[in-house]
Amino acid sequence: MLTLADELALLAYDDDGTRRLGQPALGYGLAGAVLVELAIAGRVEVADKNVVALSTERIGHDVLDDALTRIADDRLRKPKAWVEKLSKGLTDRVLDGLAESGVLRREQDKVLLVFPRTRFPSPGGVEPPLETEVRARLALAVGSGRPVDPRTAALCALIRAVQFDRQVFADQPRDVVKRRLKEISEGEWAAEATRKAIEEVQVAVSVMMVAAIVPAATS
Repeated sequence: MLTLADELALLAYDDDGTRRLGQPALGYGLAGAVLVELAIAGRVEVADKNVVALSTERIGHDVLDDALTRIADDRLRKPKAWVEKLSKGLTDRVLDGLAESGVLRREQDKVLLVFPRTRFPSPGGVEPPLETEVRARLALAVGSGRPVDPRTAALCALIRAVQFDRQVFADQPRDVVKRRLKEISEGEWAAEATRKAIEEVQVAVSVMMVAAIVPAATS
């Protein structure tokens, strides 16, 4: 089973290994996905504006379990601080995991015959079936207006937070997508504690995005 971070990473890369969502946005989104996954699993919550570990029981996924251990062993921090801390090196770990499981393929070459580069295209250069399933789930969530399960709603919220919705939903009307993502992000699609945690993480990722964009725009 894919984690939310896996799903976001697959959406962020074309089948030839070209990245469509740049850094630091992807790193922040993946870190947010890890926090959201832990919240949905009942391992963490946000209390008094801080991320709190509810249980240290392992989930069975290295990235998630490592994050949970760090949260449980560290002092209380706000979601924004954890998004920043967890984002470091996370993209490589998620991509390595997808390559090890055979969902993606790891390729190493050199740019201009000098600079080493690692790429993660899909096997055979076609969209992995697991990614197809993710895209179908997202399209149904945005296009149907039906109730959305917590994981899909959380992924929609993260896509919105990292401003990746235009690319993910390129074949759907922009105004419809924006309205529906807002509805999903604000909807009552999970238990209150889980929904609160996901909302706080979404805000944290959005704040990190603004902090990254403003200096670049004014330089």
